Parts: sequence; structure tokens; C-alpha cells
Amino acid sequence: MNKPRIAYLGTGANGAGIAADMTNAGHDVTMIEQWPDHVEAMRRNGIIVDLPGGRSETTEVHVRHLCEVAEMRQPFDLVYLGMKAYDTRWAVELIKPMLAEDGVVIGMQNGMTRGTIASIVGPERCLGAVIEVTANMYKPGRVDRQSPREESWFALEDSTAVGPERVALAAEVLRAAGRVDVVADIHSAKWMKLAVNAAELVTSALVGLPLMHAAKDPALLNFMLATGREAVAAAAADGAILMPILGMPEDVDTTDPAAFADALFGKVLSSFCLPDTETTCLQDWRKGRRNEVEELNGYVAGIARTNGLKAPLNIFTVEMARRIERGELPFDETNRDAMAAALAEHYPELGNLAGLPPHLAGA
Repeated sequence: MNKPRIAYLGTGANGAGIAADMTNAGHDVTMIEQWPDHVEAMRRNGIIVDLPGGRSETTEVHVRHLCEVAEMRQPFDLVYLGMKAYDTRWAVELIKPMLAEDGVVIGMQNGMTRGTIASIVGPERCLGAVIEVTANMYKPGRVDRQSPREESWFALEDSTAVGPERVALAAEVLRAAGRVDVVADIHSAKWMKLAVNAAELVTSALVGLPLMHAAKDPALLNFMLATGREAVAAAAADGAILMPILGMPEDVDTTDPAAFADALFGKVLSSFCLPDTETTCLQDWRKGRRNEVEELNGYVAGIARTNGLKAPLNIFTVEMARRIERGELPFDETNRDAMAAALAEHYPELGNLAGLPPHLAGA
């Protein structure tokens, strides 16, 4: 096969860094981005990726504005989709005319977007993926990547509809950016990531704190862990199997759903966070954008409700986020007491939850 033509659609903090890795590995990558200043900065200066330890890499990249998709003529063999979960449908419709007949869209997103992608391009041209890369972006053209390649992790769907050759190709390209596990049960893998995202992304954004800072407060830590436990229960009700992700040991105990939910969160804190790591949802709010609460905690709450389960902290998180986005509340530490009160109301038995090393448990 000739060198595949690759598009990375949605190149924020994670997407830009991953696309730079792919480019540096010799792949033919076109970045497509909706933030005009970001596109122009990358055209002038390349994409600058600041790595842990003070090292910085600058990569010349081929980047196009979103509106320039209409000017493209050569189809893409692989499209890695990095748009926000709520932008999935229109983004896939936008790129569909530029997808080769045997091309594949890989959903590199939070949330359960695989079904939406497959409904547009077909299951034979869609791969689900799970991504664990930590990065911040506050300036156009510059990524603060906090998990280096050797500590970044991806899961990619092993799809019979797509076929082994195209799955292998998508995995090979993605390995430029980190470890890739090809998994048969992408539904469960996506749910495990959704469970940990429900615990961390919006919850820490509610108080406007980096994740590690929020986790040092016992009440906030327990709120986040209990929210993750609700999500794991919803996952099981939705047919997901508890399974290790994020490079967790294969023999991790999955027989206790609550303890497993805590272990997922602990893995994120211990392996994928620096003291100043802010979640993507907090970064969205700092930029004046809405975040993905409906696709994260809202999805968990909906699945829980459908299956006769209660998910009061996920519901609370959605309601608080909606109020923040309507301008009724700030996203800062003034929300901490309301979160603690919700935890005490719904889970009065929880003290400092076990299962995390003391330095990660606010001790």
C-alpha cells in the first residue's frame, strides 16, 4: 500500500501533539482545525510541544482551516477524530465526502461516540478508540504535553467489519504517539474510560482546580470517587465488562466494582497527572466554551436511569455545570461546600475511601 493519507480533525491540546508525533514518524498528516488563530500560528511557526523536563519540540505541519475542507480533493485513508464529543455528528458529516471508499474514521474522543460515527460512515469504516494523553493548551500553536509518548496510552477497536489490515494500519500510525492496545471489546473499554472521566473531568472543573489539587481535599476526592463508582455501576448495567485500561496490570481485581472504580481513578492520578494538570473540561470553561458534561456525566445518568439505578452525584454534576454555563454560578472553590453536602446526603457512609496511596488521598 502507498503511504496512507491521514487527517487529524480537531487538533486541540491532545490532537495537535498526537498529529505532531505522527508527522515526525514520517506519516502524511493533514491537520484540520476550527480555531483560526491556532491554524495561523501553526502555519507560521509549526506546532510547538513542550514536554516534561523542560524539553520542547517544534514540528512543521500541514494544517487547514475547517472551512478549507471544501477545497480538498484527495481522499483520506485514515481520519483521526479529535473534536469534542458534542461536535461528532456534524464533524463526521463534514469529513465523510473526503473519506476514501475503504477509509476509516477513528473516534479519538471522550464519551460513547462510536455509534454516532458508525451511523454516518458505516461500521465497516469506523473504529472506536480510547485515549489517555494529558496536555494543556492556552496559547494557539503551543501544547503543554504532560504525558510523554512513553507514558501515553491508547486502545483501538479490533473490528472484524473493518478488517485486520486496516486495524493494524490505524494502530501502527497511532503508535507514533504512545502505547496502543488493540482490544476486542471496545464497548467495555470506552465505558471504563467514561467512568474515570465522569469522576474527574467536570467534577474538578466545578471548583476550578487542577485535578491533583482537587484530589487533596478529602470531601472533593470522595465526591469524585463516588461519582466514578456510580459510572462503573451504570457501565455494568449497560453490558460492559470491568476490564483494566490505561496500562493497569492485567491481573487487577475486577470482582469489586467500587474498588475497581477507585483503582481507575488512582491510575489516572498516579500515572497521567502533574500538579498543574487541568482537565479538558476546565480548559474549555477557561476559554469560554461549553464542556462535555452532557456526554459524560449526563450519559452516565441517562444509562443509570434507564436501568433503574440511581446516580445522584452525576446528576448533581450535570445540574451544577448547566448553572455555570448559564452564568448563574462561577466555576471556583465556592462550589466545594455544595459538593460536600451532596456527598453527605447521598453517601453518608463514605469517609476517606480506601484504595489510593496516602499521598493521593489527601493525607
